[in-house]
Amino acid sequence: MAAQYKGTQVRAPDEGTAMTPSGRAHDGGRPPAGTGRTRSAGSAIAGRSLPYLLILPALVATALLLGYPLVRNVLISFQTLNAFQLIQHTTQWTGFGNYKAQLTSAEFWHTTERSVFFTLANVALIMVFGTLVGLLLYRLGKRMRMLLSIGLVLAWAMPVVAGTTVYQWLFDTRYGVVNWVLWKLGWHSMHGYNWFGGQFSTFSVITLMIVWQSVPFVALNLYAGLTTISGEIFEAARMDGASAWRSFTSVLFPMLRPFFLSTAFLEIIWVFKAFTQVYALNAGGPEGLTETLPVYAYVEGVGNQHYGTGAAISVLTIVILLVLMSYYFRIILKQEDDL
Repeated sequence: MAAQYKGTQVRAPDEGTAMTPSGRAHDGGRPPAGTGRTRSAGSAIAGRSLPYLLILPALVATALLLGYPLVRNVLISFQTLNAFQLIQHTTQWTGFGNYKAQLTSAEFWHTTERSVFFTLANVALIMVFGTLVGLLLYRLGKRMRMLLSIGLVLAWAMPVVAGTTVYQWLFDTRYGVVNWVLWKLGWHSMHGYNWFGGQFSTFSVITLMIVWQSVPFVALNLYAGLTTISGEIFEAARMDGASAWRSFTSVLFPMLRPFFLSTAFLEIIWVFKAFTQVYALNAGGPEGLTETLPVYAYVEGVGNQHYGTGAAISVLTIVILLVLMSYYFRIILKQEDDL
């Protein structure tokens, strides 16, 4: 409806529109222009912030439980801290003295070399046997797969100290089952053999124990990855005449390459920092010939009460581990750049 006012046609205001005293229409029920966009932007920011808010408690707990001890350990590594100073609550700063002493020590570099070769040998065996057991799980029937999976889980879940005690009993010099079985099989020279009297034999027992404890993780994860691959792919490879080895190298490995990389580097971390198995089995003996870097840091820090030296060795251990992991970090960064 319109009204004529001095020759000008004026439209009547729409329903819900009020007239101001000046005669201008004002929509009292609609928000000002731009309010909707502001709300949308606020919702987007809240949506992006929600994942960080959810992991915030875990980050705080990690910072308190891991961050503070790490910072404290780094500070101690710059000090000459022994039992007397610890009791007297005195601090003697030495700068990089502890690091210089270790980096110029032949014993430290021998231990580092021993730790690296020990880690690489264990990880290679773990990945090979873990892959074979994972492929076996994929091939077995339902019942046998269940039995084997239960055995793997039990081996994986056994506490490390309990597993070490079992291996000490198995390889005992006088009453060990291994020596008895070898003697029954005709190896009479193994009667009363001391498995912990030499470097190679001690490392053999430690390696066997670590591989036994680590294979279930690789096998079960590989089986889980295999279940995501369609069986038609393997069937097509067999129809093309591909052997089992060719199917693994040309079909399976490329498809599960991220799994093999991540699992291998997780095992590098786990084996390189292995302390309980080495120390509880023979305390790094004989004569320190089986000491790895974590055991060496403990012996120097706690055993000899040179806490500053032990802290410096532990920091250098972390640095060496980061160097070993540098290839994996480079792969991750390259994948992020490709996305």
